[in-house]
Amino acid sequence: MVSASPHLQPDHACLIVHGSDTPGIIAAVSALIARQGGNIVAFDQYSDGTRGGAYFQRVVFHRPDLAASLPEIQADLHRTLRDGFELEWKLTDLATPKRMAILASKQDHCLLDLLWRHRRGDLPVSIPMVVSNHTTSADDVRSFGVPFFHVPSTPGPDKSASEARILELLVGNVDFVVLARYMQILSPEFLEKIGVPVINIHHSFLPAFIGAEPYKKAKERGVKLIGATSHYVTGDLDEGPIIEQDTIRVTHADSAAELARRGADVERQVLSRAVLWHAEDRIIRHGNHTIVFTA
Repeated sequence: MVSASPHLQPDHACLIVHGSDTPGIIAAVSALIARQGGNIVAFDQYSDGTRGGAYFQRVVFHRPDLAASLPEIQADLHRTLRDGFELEWKLTDLATPKRMAILASKQDHCLLDLLWRHRRGDLPVSIPMVVSNHTTSADDVRSFGVPFFHVPSTPGPDKSASEARILELLVGNVDFVVLARYMQILSPEFLEKIGVPVINIHHSFLPAFIGAEPYKKAKERGVKLIGATSHYVTGDLDEGPIIEQDTIRVTHADSAAELARRGADVERQVLSRAVLWHAEDRIIRHGNHTIVFTA
């Protein structure tokens, strides 16, 4: 039984605006929402330069019978923001959950955490499927009422066959994908064909300890902090725009196994925050970094 998410808000819309900073943007957006019968309930903005910089804005507004009025609001936005300013925009209905697919491997701590948070209503998403290259978590996933698909990884460096099968499952059926410790590298061709954002969780405070056995490497180096990084996936391995990071303190007395256990905790927290912020349209990608409105 999945609880209704308090993050889903009937008759509320989220407007994301970004582009060249210029006087009058706030006034234009506020006037547009007012003439469309909306009431602003949350507003965030950021500019990286007062003259010629980049501008970013997130606005949440309430409008009775929003679904019926969306086409007119979108037409007004096109006239006002695309013609009057050098701005891009995106408008979403906050009553409609994003469809989130999860890719996983043997390690299940991030996978099960996301399924648990979804069942509690903590994530404003639907989960149409989990895809894994192992079957170890199949029964657990199905116990949450989520379809499970096993797609074995193609042996060798050529993963095109397994990627093709995953694409058959995902394309057109999801709004974004989460790699919950999916231990396979996705090809640039896959990322292009999937056509939706892909979010990854990395077991370190990037760029440290890339590769296998990160906690063993951390123990050998005598680190005093371990952490996790969630980022969007690009064709450059582990170099996509970072969404969220966190760390915890450790000591010389912690074993590699204890580091891994504590690391799993921070991985869950970092990934769940990244997923929530993406689902609520709080993230704007700009080049190879992100603007994240978390308030």
